[in-house]
Amino acid sequence: MRTIKRLTELNYYFFTAMSILLLALIFNFSFSKTDGFLIFNWFHPTWLDIFFKYVTNLGDGLISILAAAILLAFRKKKKAITVALAYIYSGLLIQIAKRIFNMPRPKYFFEQTLFQYTHFVDGVKMHDQNSFPSGHTASAFALATVLVLVFRKKKISPYCLFFAFLIGYSRIYLAQHFLIDVFFGAITGIICAVVSYHQVYDLQLFRSAKLNRRYKQLKITNQANPI
Repeated sequence: MRTIKRLTELNYYFFTAMSILLLALIFNFSFSKTDGFLIFNWFHPTWLDIFFKYVTNLGDGLISILAAAILLAFRKKKKAITVALAYIYSGLLIQIAKRIFNMPRPKYFFEQTLFQYTHFVDGVKMHDQNSFPSGHTASAFALATVLVLVFRKKKISPYCLFFAFLIGYSRIYLAQHFLIDVFFGAITGIICAVVSYHQVYDLQLFRSAKLNRRYKQLKITNQANPI
């Protein structure tokens, strides 16, 4: 099975991602929601405010759509479909979870608990609800994981991993999410990417009718002429 083989080949990417996420989960349960948030948000120079204000947009779903369009333009149909599927699956799961749990965002949470947190980045629209899980993080990890899976160059793994975690941290830095939101967003993105890769490359669910006919003819020929 190609998926298992790729996961084994890319053990650096998945082992590193899961190790960091496990540490994040341990950290999350070691501190209260407020304390954990403050530990991640103690350093706020102006240049970082500007940096994360724009970088966080790379986790927007439009980036995944753009990536799929570019791959399609270069006739990389299977890769484009895999990117699109991972984005669609992760987006649907995130939106369903948001509506089921309906957790408060940091700003609203602090208002309800009467905690005075004042560092909100200018120009960033703050939301009140649907904090869990993080959609931007899910999209970033889905895209990063798909790119690592579909391209055979292992050297892109660190860059994809850094990109995904950077987006995840930006959501905490901008006070849009808590660590637990980012954690489950990352897990959702990774799982959806692997499932999408398996469907496209192993199950061949989106193979064209022409290729299906050729595959059936080849199968019939092999059965008629066994070695």
